Amino acid sequence: MKRGFEFLKLLKENNNREWFIEHKLEYDLIAKANKAYFNKIYTELQNHDSLSGIHISRIYRDVRFSKDKTPYKTNFGAGYSRTKPLLRGGYYIQLEPNNSFVGGGFWAPNKDDLLNIRKEFETDTREIQEITSENTFVKYFEELQGEDAVKNAPKGFDKDHPAIDLIKRKQFVVKRKFSDKEVLSENFMGEVILTFLAMRPFFDYMSEVLTTNHNGELIA
Repeated sequence: MKRGFEFLKLLKENNNREWFIEHKLEYDLIAKANKAYFNKIYTELQNHDSLSGIHISRIYRDVRFSKDKTPYKTNFGAGYSRTKPLLRGGYYIQLEPNNSFVGGGFWAPNKDDLLNIRKEFETDTREIQEITSENTFVKYFEELQGEDAVKNAPKGFDKDHPAIDLIKRKQFVVKRKFSDKEVLSENFMGEVILTFLAMRPFFDYMSEVLTTNHNGELIA
């Protein structure tokens, strides 16, 4: 990983096609090592959860609709999907100098899922509050996160509801940041797995919300 970080630092300073083509062979070796590393995490996580796939991010940026036209990402990332329809939530790891983190959750719930989550919080927030205030959750993630939210109360919801801040959200995610020293340490992969496992009470609760009705009957 040290070699990969050194490459990313140079790429950030030379984010252009000419430099990248010149260093493509080096990148290919690093990408191969990263793939093996991310797959090893996948294999280990399979011992604790049911996964349906891994998506390793490409280094190439989609600049079609972005003001930032730099062609390459300056991080390495991988996402791990849980087996649907009964298991919901996704795991993610990003490795980048001074910006590494392990996260997971619900980045962009579809319309029906988002409505079900909001109705759950409208009815009762005790369980989600218990999960997000539990010692392990606070230790790893501090709080439930998610930047995307609507400004006003969604249609059909009371703007004065006590849980309106939760109801307005469109993302429900958690994140744990890591320093470069932590990423380069020997026990980093173990910490990644422990961090993913710390998400499980949150994932299991949200999975139940999204796969059963208010009578506890399976709808997935």
